[in-house]
Amino acid sequence: MKNIISIVWNSWLERHEESILLFDSIAAASEIALMLNGQWDGCNGVIIAKCDEIAVNTATKLLEAAWCYQGASKAVLNRVTTDEVLRRYAMGERNFINANLRCAILASAKLSEINLSYAKLSWADLSQANLSKADLTAADLSEANLSGTDLSKAYLMRANLTNANLQLVNLSGANLSSANLSEVNLTDADLTGVNLSLADLRGANFHFCNLSGANLTGAKLIESDLAFARK
Repeated sequence: MKNIISIVWNSWLERHEESILLFDSIAAASEIALMLNGQWDGCNGVIIAKCDEIAVNTATKLLEAAWCYQGASKAVLNRVTTDEVLRRYAMGERNFINANLRCAILASAKLSEINLSYAKLSWADLSQANLSKADLTAADLSEANLSGTDLSKAYLMRANLTNANLQLVNLSGANLSSANLSEVNLTDADLTGVNLSLADLRGANFHFCNLSGANLTGAKLIESDLAFARK
């Protein structure tokens, strides 16, 4: 029994030796990184070696902030305004990891090479935007409007695009491996050279889209869905 307890305790210590903490505001994350000698990620995350929860709770209480470990089910990041994103991007910032941009209006925005990995973008309007080479790894883009958006060479691994509008989207050379594209509208989309390996494509509308050179290895799809696609 003692051996089991020892193994569990050591395992817990190893997992918490270096922790990534998420705070409910970017300002709080920046301040707490200084207070606790942590590494601020430029957004709402702080990397802390051997996290002391008492110290973190004391710091957050002083700043009237909230926090959780990265990977916790509850999101704590405050919603970021589109004006703030555009202003910070114009100043050279590209790191918006885990940003809360649900329902944001960013139509026609020029945001190439932006890092929106793990961002919340459900119901967002990104139509006609330039997101070429953007990092959208594991981002939530469900129900988003991406019609006519430039996502060429973008990284969308494990992204959730369920029910998104991808009509006329440019995804040439993009990586969507293991992404969820069930029920998406890909009418007239450019998917040349796209990586769709292990992606969920069930119920997607491929009418008149260009799939030449696409990698569909292990993708979940109904063959009839590809009947009107160009290859």
